[in-house]
Amino acid sequence: MSLNKNNICIYFLIFFTSVAFSQEIKSVEKDSSETEKLDEVIVTATRTVRQLSSLPLPAQIISKKDIKRSNSIRLNDILNEQTGLVTIPDFGGGEGIQLQGLDSQYTLILVDGVPLVGRSAGTLDISRVTVGNIKQIEVVKGASSSLYGNDALGGVINIITEQPKYGLKGNINYRAGAFNTNDIGATIGYKKEKLGASLFINSYSSDGYDLNEDDDLNTVEPFSNYTLNSKLTYDFTDNTDLFVSGRFYTQNQDYVASSTLSGESSINEWNVHTKLSHKYSEKWSSYFEFYTTRYKADEYLNNEDGSRYSDGFYNQLLVRPEIRATYSPKDQNTFIGGIGFNHETLDRTDFTANPIFNSPYAYLQYDGNFTERLNVIVGARFDSHNKYKSQFSPKAAVRYKINDKIAVKGSVGYGYKAPDFRQLYFDFTNATVGYTVLGYNAVSDVISELQEQGEISNIVVPLSEFEEDLSPENSISINLGVDFKLSSQFNFNINAFRNTIDDLIDTRVIANKTNGQNVFSYYNINEVYTQGLEFNSTWKPNHKLKISGGYQLLFAKDKEAERAFENGEVYARETPSSPSFQLKKEDYFGLYNRSRHMANLKVFYAFPKLNLDANVRGTYRSKYGLFDTNGNNYLDSYDDFVDGYTVIDFAINKRFFSDYTLGFGVDNLFNFTDTQNISNIAGRIIYGKLNIQF
Repeated sequence: MSLNKNNICIYFLIFFTSVAFSQEIKSVEKDSSETEKLDEVIVTATRTVRQLSSLPLPAQIISKKDIKRSNSIRLNDILNEQTGLVTIPDFGGGEGIQLQGLDSQYTLILVDGVPLVGRSAGTLDISRVTVGNIKQIEVVKGASSSLYGNDALGGVINIITEQPKYGLKGNINYRAGAFNTNDIGATIGYKKEKLGASLFINSYSSDGYDLNEDDDLNTVEPFSNYTLNSKLTYDFTDNTDLFVSGRFYTQNQDYVASSTLSGESSINEWNVHTKLSHKYSEKWSSYFEFYTTRYKADEYLNNEDGSRYSDGFYNQLLVRPEIRATYSPKDQNTFIGGIGFNHETLDRTDFTANPIFNSPYAYLQYDGNFTERLNVIVGARFDSHNKYKSQFSPKAAVRYKINDKIAVKGSVGYGYKAPDFRQLYFDFTNATVGYTVLGYNAVSDVISELQEQGEISNIVVPLSEFEEDLSPENSISINLGVDFKLSSQFNFNINAFRNTIDDLIDTRVIANKTNGQNVFSYYNINEVYTQGLEFNSTWKPNHKLKISGGYQLLFAKDKEAERAFENGEVYARETPSSPSFQLKKEDYFGLYNRSRHMANLKVFYAFPKLNLDANVRGTYRSKYGLFDTNGNNYLDSYDDFVDGYTVIDFAINKRFFSDYTLGFGVDNLFNFTDTQNISNIAGRIIYGKLNIQF
C-alpha cells in the first residue's frame, strides 16, 4: 500500500487556505456564561440553539465525555451503542447506519452542519470518520427534509467537531490493539482576542482480519488512512465573525478479489467550509455559507502475471452556497429562512453520461412558545431540480409540558430521497455471468443499441414506461413520545414511530437477453413501512455512577407482501424435497436485515480518589434474515435467520499527574463472531491507550 504524495500537497493546501480565512461558529459554541448554563444544547433539530430537554422532536446527544470514556476511535463504534441505531456492512466492507429500520441511504450524515458525500451504492461508510476531535454527536430521528432536503428521509446525524479554545491547548492520543491496529491523533489549538486556530491530525491502520479461513480472502484487507482537519476563526467585531475549516481524508487498502486477482483501492476526500455571520440587532441575524467537497475513489485488479484485469473510479463533487436569516421578534419566538443551491457532478465507471445535478432550494421555519408549557415548530422547504420532480417538504412538531415531571410531544414530517446517479445512469454488464443493469434514464438508448446488436430476445417492460421521470422516494414520518423527569437523578422517555415510504425505488427485469440472462433497471413501487417503539432511560444516583439503557421494538414490512400472505398466495418448503404448503399472514417476518428487538445498556463508574473511571457497555440484536432461502421471494418464518447476539465492551481509564491518562479495554469481551453473516464484528479486541493533555 502507498500514499500518493500529491495528496500531501492537498493536505497542507487546505490547512493554509484555512489559515488565511477563519472564524468560530458561534451558533454551535459560544463563549458566554448563558450558553454554558444550557444543559445539553442541540442545534441540528431546528438549526437554532435549543435545549435537548425542551425539544418536541425525537433527538439525542452523544457527549464528548462518553465518547472519551468508551475509548472508541471510529464513528461506527459509537453509533452502534445507541438506541435504534445499528451499522450494517455493505458488500464493499463499508458500514452504513440503519435508523428506525430505514436503510443507511435514508439518513443524512453531516459534519459541522454540512454533508459528507461518497455513497457509491447508497451507503455512506461512517467508519471513515474518526472521533478524535468530536465535541458531540447529535442524532435527530424522523423525516428532516423540511430543513435539510435530500437524503434526510429517515433522520440526520450531525458530528460537531471541537472549536479553538482560549489559550494554547492540545492533546496527543494513541491506541494500539489486536490485528496490529494503531490509531494516533493529535490536536493543537490557540485562541487569543479575535483570532482562533486549531489543527487535528489522525492516522489509523490495521492488518485487517479474516473470519473464514476456508476461503482465500480476508474479511477485511489491510488498510491505512489519514485525517486532517484545520479550523480558524476571526471576530471582526462583536457582531461579525468568520469561520473557515478544511478537512482532508485519504485511505489506501489492499483489494483482493480471488486467489488470482489482487490490487489496491484508494479514497481521497476533501472539503472546505466557510461561514460569515453577522448580527444586525437583537432581533435580526444572518450568515452566508459556502461549502465544497470532493470524494474520489479508485481501484484496480491485476492478474497473476501483473497484467491489468480491471479499473474502477468514482469522482463526486458537491458545491453549495447558502444564505440564512434569523428573526426573533420576541424571546419566545424565532423565524429562520434560507435559500441555497446544490451543484453536484459524478464521473464514474460504467456510466452512460457524466451527469450534473443542479438544485436551488428555499426553507422557512417558525419556532414559538405560545405559553410556558406549549412549544410549536412548523416549517417547510422547497427543492427544485433539473433531473427529477420538485419537492415540497413540510413538518410540524408540538411539545406540551403537563407538569415539571411529564411532557408529551409529537411530530409529523415529509421526507424524500432523490434517485441517485447510479439509479439514473448506470450501464453495467457482468462480464462473467452476462446480466446487465441499466439506470432509468439510460434504458431507452442502451436497449435500442442492444436490439441492433441482436442481444435482446424479448422486451418485458415497454420503453414507453421510461418516458416519465423516476420519482423520488418519499415518506411520511410520525413520532409520538412522552418525556418523564422523575427527579434530577432519573429520567426516561418513550417514543412511538411510523415511517411510511412511497415510490420506493427497486429493481425489476425489463428485458431478456439472447444469452439467457436478464436486463434489470429501476422503478418506483409503493408502500413500505417501519414502525415501532423506542425507550431510553438514564439514572445518575450520584456523581460517581451513571446507568443508561435503551430498547427498540421494530416492525418493518412491505404492504404488498402482507397482502400476498393474507390472500394465501405465498408457499414454502421446509426442505427442497418436501411438498410445498401455504403460508399464513403471521408467517411473514418483514424486510431483510431488520431485527425485531434491539437493546443497549451502559454502566459508567468513577473513582474520584483514584482518578480512575470504568465502564461496561452491552448491545443486543435479535435474529434477522438476510436472504430468502426457500424460494418464494419473501422473508418468512421458514427461512434461515442470523441468530440474535450480544456484544459486551469494557474500558478502564486512569489519570496520572492531571495531564496523562492510561486506558485499557476489551471490545467484544466474550469473542462473539459469525463467520458467514456478520463481517463487521471481528472478534475480541484487546487494546491499550495513552492520552497526553497540554
